[in-house]
Amino acid sequence: MALTLQDVWQHLQRRLFPTLVEEVGELTDKDREFVAVMALVPAGPLMEPYRWQGIGRKPEERHWIFNSFIAKAVYQFSTTRGLLDGLAARPVLRRLCGWESAGEVPEEWTFSRAFAEFSAGELPQQVHAAMVRAQQGDKLVGHLSRDATAIQGHERPLLKPAKATVPAAPKKRGRPKKGEVRPEVPPKRLALQPERSLAENLAGLPQPCDIGCKKNSKGHTEHWIGYKLHLDVMDGDIPVSAILTSASVHDSQAAIPLAQMSAQRVTALYELMDAAYDAPAIHQFVRALGHVPIIDPNPRGGEPIPLDPAQAQRFKERSAAERVNSNLKDNFGGRFVRVRGAAKVMAHLMFGLIALTASQFYQRLC
Repeated sequence: MALTLQDVWQHLQRRLFPTLVEEVGELTDKDREFVAVMALVPAGPLMEPYRWQGIGRKPEERHWIFNSFIAKAVYQFSTTRGLLDGLAARPVLRRLCGWESAGEVPEEWTFSRAFAEFSAGELPQQVHAAMVRAQQGDKLVGHLSRDATAIQGHERPLLKPAKATVPAAPKKRGRPKKGEVRPEVPPKRLALQPERSLAENLAGLPQPCDIGCKKNSKGHTEHWIGYKLHLDVMDGDIPVSAILTSASVHDSQAAIPLAQMSAQRVTALYELMDAAYDAPAIHQFVRALGHVPIIDPNPRGGEPIPLDPAQAQRFKERSAAERVNSNLKDNFGGRFVRVRGAAKVMAHLMFGLIALTASQFYQRLC
């Protein structure tokens, strides 16, 4: 029988923490937080592809390096070099990750190589998905709040191709003449997504680093170079699904893939979104999943149509997504992106989301 969250918490408090104090010494609050996070991380079976296969030189233990990257998010080390210095200076942290002595900790390039392997195999994404299913898969979720946040990159943005010097022929207005054949207008991404699988929709979202712009809460337009992280968050400020795209991708383009991803992990009743997601295709797709979409109406230059009082009351729950975005950046490494490339940036953010998700699960017990 699988242990409940309450069982895990009681085991930590009554047995594991006292045993660790006897074994490794006094634990700080951060040490206890790290141990609690690792108690919910179902990484064991998922680490199998990264173990030594009996061919060539035996590599450094990847499971311990994986633990260290979660510690990097929990202890807020901004760089891998800072993580290594922390492992060298903190015997308790080092032993919690798996190494007995400072001399056993691998060099920085070994951590970088392991991180590249985890990124290519999407290991952090798999671990997070398994954690959400294990803790929430058999329980009903009231609200899923959807939002996107800017992620600052440390690389050059992808330059858009130069515009053609020859001006395009003006589009003809009105009905075509008899016998006239006009080129078909290709369907937009949002129109194609409902008929595609999750894998196809994810493959169709741009991921290279580029330039994004978005209006902040005060109505001012902000620009940044990097990426955009799209999140689905359930009640309790717990992240359920995450997708990384180029910064220039509109929020609405990730709504249907996020809905597909979340539907594979939890069963929800309502999906809450701001006006950027107000599109017929999104409304229809959410209803097809058996959920109720509550989307802030986008007036598009006309008179705004307010939500009815009951929906407006439920819509207040959407602030959960904004709190998670802020929590990720302030407390779990979301502002310290030092890697390059979408796969590695996503892996870095997902290590933070793993720690954040575990911490929020425990908050339910408080």
